[in-house]
Order: sequence, then C-alpha cells, then structure tokens
Amino acid sequence: MIQDVTSPDAAPAPGEAPALRRFGYAAVALLLAGIVLGAAIGLVIPHFRTPADDSVEAGFFRDMSSHHAQAVEMAMIAHAGSDTPAIVTLSADIATTQQAQIGYMQAWLRDWDLSPTSDQQPMAWMPDSAGSVVNGLMPGMATPEQLASLRKATGKDLDVQFLTLMRAHHLGGIHMAQEAAKLSDDKDVDWLADSMVTAQQGEIQLIDDLLKQAQAG
Repeated sequence: MIQDVTSPDAAPAPGEAPALRRFGYAAVALLLAGIVLGAAIGLVIPHFRTPADDSVEAGFFRDMSSHHAQAVEMAMIAHAGSDTPAIVTLSADIATTQQAQIGYMQAWLRDWDLSPTSDQQPMAWMPDSAGSVVNGLMPGMATPEQLASLRKATGKDLDVQFLTLMRAHHLGGIHMAQEAAKLSDDKDVDWLADSMVTAQQGEIQLIDDLLKQAQAG
C-alpha cells in the first residue's frame, strides 16, 4: 500500500523526525540570534552616529564655528573697504564659504541634540592643546587690538593687514581641521574638515600672491 504523504496523519519515514526536529531547533536558534543581534545593533549604532557632548566632533564644530565667525567678520571689513578688485573678490569668497560651513556645523549640532556652545575651554577636544590657546584665542585668531586696527585701516594698509591676518587665521584653521579629521571616526565630519583644509590651502597661495603685490605697490 502506498502511504499518502500529504495526509496530516502520515507517519514520517524512519530517521526523518529527528532530522526535522534538529532543523527546527537550528531555525529557532538562528531566529533568536538574529533578534539579539538586531537589538544590539539598534542600541550601538545610534551611539556611533550621534556624537556625545564632549566628543571631538562636537568640540570641533563649536570651536570652528567661532573661528569661522571671526574670518567672516574680517572678510566683510575687507570687502567693504578695499579698493583692490582681487581682494574684494577673495574676501567675498571667504565670507560666503565660511558662513555656509558655519551653517553646516550648527545644523549638525542641532541634529545631534547638542548645544551650539559649551562650558568647556576652547580646543578641549584636542589632546595636548593647552599651548594652542593664547589669551582665550584659538590658533590663528586675531586679537581685539588687531581687529580694531583693521577696522580703521584704509587703502594699501587695509589690504596688507587683512591679508596678513587672514593668512595666519587660515593656518590656524587648517591645523584644527587636520587634527579633527585625524581624531574623528565620523566620515561626514572628516569630509567637512578635509574640505576646509583644501579650500584654505588654496586661498593661502592666492593670499601670498596678493600680499606680495600689495607690499610692492
């Protein structure tokens, strides 16, 4: 008699039941492992994707926002006061680029539910940075006296002061951005830091050329 294998009462072939049970146990174990792994990923990934308040990423964005803000201020002074077309154009480019980058950094801080400011000292996110901050100013930043002098300057004096201050400012910003890219594991932060380095290195070459022209004129 041929056994009806489609019948719910059909008996399994010899050795089939243990094999099915083993398969069932394995499937359940795999499912449970997947659930546990999924839960772990759900807990861990947000931690990596959202930097902490004292992280390199948060500290760099806060400090660089302040650093950029001074560059924008100096660029706008030069843009309004210089009679040299190349410096008017350069200052507009610097102000536009760095203001846009401030927008990026502040938006990311908001997305991370972090404050745009912190009680930490400037450059606290960078190891061994104590010597980098002088009188509360981050690398390359102009002093209040230098800014006051720039505001009063005109003609060639304005051009030379602006280019000299901005060159130092860019060198400081490049140093900060390079350190942030080295210390951060966030690819988006690395991308922004690298783009700052590339842009400001290119602008330093132009600044050097314009400074030679201004000093020779």
